[in-house]
Amino acid sequence: MTIKNHGIGRWQGAGLMATTLLGTSIFILPQMTINIAQQGALIAWLLLTIAIIPVTLVFARLSALHPHAAGPAYFAEQAFGRLTGRVIGVIFLFVVPIGAPAAILMTFQFVNALVNLTPLAQLLMELGTLLLLFLLNYRGIHVSAKLQFLLTLMIVIVVLLLLGAATLTLSVPVPKTTFVEFDLIMLAAGLAFWSFLGVEAMTHLADDFKHPKRDMIPAMMIGTLLVGALYLACTWLLLEVPNNEPLAMAAAFNQLLGGYGTIIIGALGIAGGLATVNVYTASVARLLCSFSQDGIMPRYFSQKNQFQVPTRALASILLLMACVLIFTYVAKQNIEDLIAWVNGVFVVIYLVSMLSAWRLLPSNSRPLIFLGILLCLGLVYGLAAHMLYAVILITSVTPPLYWQLQYQMGKQIEIASLKEAIMSEPNI
Repeated sequence: MTIKNHGIGRWQGAGLMATTLLGTSIFILPQMTINIAQQGALIAWLLLTIAIIPVTLVFARLSALHPHAAGPAYFAEQAFGRLTGRVIGVIFLFVVPIGAPAAILMTFQFVNALVNLTPLAQLLMELGTLLLLFLLNYRGIHVSAKLQFLLTLMIVIVVLLLLGAATLTLSVPVPKTTFVEFDLIMLAAGLAFWSFLGVEAMTHLADDFKHPKRDMIPAMMIGTLLVGALYLACTWLLLEVPNNEPLAMAAAFNQLLGGYGTIIIGALGIAGGLATVNVYTASVARLLCSFSQDGIMPRYFSQKNQFQVPTRALASILLLMACVLIFTYVAKQNIEDLIAWVNGVFVVIYLVSMLSAWRLLPSNSRPLIFLGILLCLGLVYGLAAHMLYAVILITSVTPPLYWQLQYQMGKQIEIASLKEAIMSEPNI
């Protein structure tokens, strides 16, 4: 018997969106951008938040009008044909099993702040995390959506407490006139872009909403604006409470609220990181299942459990993530390389999605789409050589996908011709 999924509501969706973007980054990235641009980090976060709003709106409008588990791959197919859709979907399949382990590795920076782990013990805990993700997703994304909404509230409460304490205890800040080079601001913004990877992940979950046309746009916008405000707040806070600790937010917590910063910030950082990987895991499992049903991937991945969760696809994605984690442990792979490769592929996915929106959405959306295209092209310029992985990936998967599509179309024509011949034969 199939158990009905009650679906995601507007505020649960906003929680999913916010925790996906906050993830591993909210208590780490502000510190990293300050190390690059000092006072310019605030400008970098403000510019990035403003720039991501058009992209979020375009994705929300696309998923509200065209809800589908394939997300950007489906948009690309509707706009440019089946081959483009398949290419976008397959490169997404190939990049998430790399990006999610990178997010897990970042999450374990918080674990190491709480417990000093050996490399082998950390690997075993990372693999155990993948088992936890399977259990979280087994009954459907709406279960973890409720938990992630509570997590978002906790993060917001902690940041508000820190801001309140800073306002009460710090002296009136003196306006700073330090000149910051524009290149440093853009470099910080480029690093901060990692925090907004996840906007497109929500489009895969459109069918899991109770009312996608009504709730997708508000959920995604609330989540994005909330996250932008939180990053700005944390950056301002660290500028006003400077320290040289490895986990600066924990040190700021200790200074402003009297202790327990490592435990509280560490726990929230770990939970936020798991939330990020959780949403991506659910998204890519649904995409793999959708491709399986369409004949792009083997039928094996199309099976769903009684909660309508594609368990085989989910288990396969998690197994691939485990292989990546083991590889990074054995090869001592640099996490920065993983992040750069992921960013390059996602820029391509964002750009093709914006171009698809130009065809699929009403003309009154085109100013937003144009701004989204400009952001993507700017990121391509900024990533430069890091785009090479995306180029190699696209050129590798396109020929076999083209041949597969031609073969399937030939089979369809052959079957149609056979049916027509049978129907045209006279009755004997």
